[in-house]
Amino acid sequence: MAVPLYQAKAEFFRMLGHPVRIRVLELLQDGPLPVRELLAAIEVEPSSLSQQLAVLRRSGIVTATREGSTVVYELAGGDVAELMRAARRILTEMLVGRDGLLAELREAEVSSR
Repeated sequence: MAVPLYQAKAEFFRMLGHPVRIRVLELLQDGPLPVRELLAAIEVEPSSLSQQLAVLRRSGIVTATREGSTVVYELAGGDVAELMRAARRILTEMLVGRDGLLAELREAEVSSR
């Protein structure tokens, strides 16, 4: 039985739902990186990074190639980088709205004194 599209999308977003995975995707937007550089930038235990990279690899969102003893990761396609940019734009808009609300609340508090 086929999975409904909305359910597949929910699974996709659940797969993205880990800070280390998001950070890896952000770092890979600028191009392929070896594991050692990802480790240095993210500062997590190697086993934790390995686990999160495996999730991303299994999902097909990143690919890995071996160059000698080094494993290099890269985004599987440009759509992933666009998704990360879209998420940043959405968050920016959300935070701008909150700043406005916060300013209104503070103004109302000062006025009520």
